[in-house]
Amino acid sequence: MDTLKAIRDQVSQYKGSRVYYRASNGRRKADARHAVIQEVYPNLFTLFVESQNTTVSFSYADLLTHEVELQVLPNEADAN
Repeated sequence: MDTLKAIRDQVSQYKGSRVYYRASNGRRKADARHAVIQEVYPNLFTLFVESQNTTVSFSYADLLTHEVELQVLPNEADAN
């Protein structure tokens, strides 16, 4: 199930959704932020980081190797 195609399909399903991501930056360093899945491309996807007003990109292989972890946040509109 953890093939790149399955991961790509799952990420594209949540395009536009708010996520919490944690990315490994080497020796015991990690970057953790809230973002929105902005675009989904064949080899990578982009996240818009609201707190920094920037865009970051990751490959699907990063998810496969657990260098990046994504957690889809519940939609506030669904809670009401």
